[in-house]
Amino acid sequence: MNRKHIYLLLFLLLFGFIGFAQKFHISTQKKFEKVRFELVNNLMIVPVELNGAKLSFILDTGVSSPILFNLTDQDSVQINNVSEISLRGLGEGEPIKALKSEGNTFKIGSAKSFNQSLYVVLDKDINFSASLGVPVHGIIGYDVFKSFVVDINYQKRSLKLFNPKSYQYKTSKKKQTLPLTIIDKKAYVDGAVALSDDEEVPVKLLVDTGSSDALWLFHDPEKGLEVPDSNYEDFLGKGLSGNIFGKRTKLNGIRIGNFRLNEAKVAFPHKESLNAIVNLGDRNGSVGGEVLRRFHIIFDYVNNKITLSKNASFNAPFHYNLAGIDLQHNGVRYIAEQIADVNGVVTGDNKTFGNVQLLLENRTRLSLVPEIVVSGIRAGSPAEEAGLREGDIILAVNGRKVYGYKLQEILQMMNRKEGKRIRILIERYNKDLLFSFVLKDLFKTKKP
Repeated sequence: MNRKHIYLLLFLLLFGFIGFAQKFHISTQKKFEKVRFELVNNLMIVPVELNGAKLSFILDTGVSSPILFNLTDQDSVQINNVSEISLRGLGEGEPIKALKSEGNTFKIGSAKSFNQSLYVVLDKDINFSASLGVPVHGIIGYDVFKSFVVDINYQKRSLKLFNPKSYQYKTSKKKQTLPLTIIDKKAYVDGAVALSDDEEVPVKLLVDTGSSDALWLFHDPEKGLEVPDSNYEDFLGKGLSGNIFGKRTKLNGIRIGNFRLNEAKVAFPHKESLNAIVNLGDRNGSVGGEVLRRFHIIFDYVNNKITLSKNASFNAPFHYNLAGIDLQHNGVRYIAEQIADVNGVVTGDNKTFGNVQLLLENRTRLSLVPEIVVSGIRAGSPAEEAGLREGDIILAVNGRKVYGYKLQEILQMMNRKEGKRIRILIERYNKDLLFSFVLKDLFKTKKP
């Protein structure tokens, strides 16, 4: 499914004013530092301490400097040596106001960085926690990757940070080490794509663990990167400067090194959303988390290498948003639940036992649960045709109440497979309404 792709795109900010990059360090007595992460919508969310405050950051190979962008009234974080600046990222909006801060201390596990610069986005509307369903306070990337050899195990949800000077490569027929080009603090890898036939077009791709999407390509007919006829208009994500839209389609395949993924999902973002990219150079797109999570990856920025090996998810099918619904958290709500007795019987009715009738007390309790709302609907999708609207509150999917599930699990319920009937109970203007639709193959009908 094409979940609401959280594509922060901070690598596109104009960071020419950064004087130098800080480094993380671990004890010389440790071989490596192991850090657990949470994988949400193909994004790695790692625990980070900022000046002693415990926060959660997305680990993103595409970002030059740490950025703090989601502070609530309950958060208390000290930041040092602050000045005001303007930032511009992807999207069709205007630059935003932000703060630059210096002299901060970051800690990831036992790895520490002192005198660290970071940027604080002040716009409270930039809140990616609502779309991910978990708290996310910021994003961090280059300062971690240039400090260590970073071993990412998507299957075990863990990464290991090795000292580049002492790291030893292990040879294996299952692994392949490829050149990794570092330009302006961003990592690039060479690959190839096959569009509507098996003829491959070589491409240079930004490696972006901060994108939950699979693959983005920039429309370039001279290069052979045409949008296939079978496509549909889609919301691709949200950048610092607004929403990003483009054409969603699929390729015959994408190849990186000797690894080929067939029937790969791809998007061609509209040119208007790429205004923040001053110079594309010879870059043709980016490869994101829905592809990267299929590998065990070792990033070695110091020696310009990336090592790939397949994991158990390699041949998993690519997911599309068949229903056409995007969801997000919208605060919390109270629900009333009837309480069962010790025998599991819900009270509140007249019960007859032989010739004796007992009136049992009606017992309920109020529970505070997340409120899940429709944040967007794709035009022409089954959900739109059925009558669902943006702002509808989701109560249940196929008879299952949603408040006991994570946001991504709810999206999975709505996008099981082509041909499946989906029944969604929603609340609209204090009325409960039931909608039903059938999931359709997005590429059976060619679109002009």
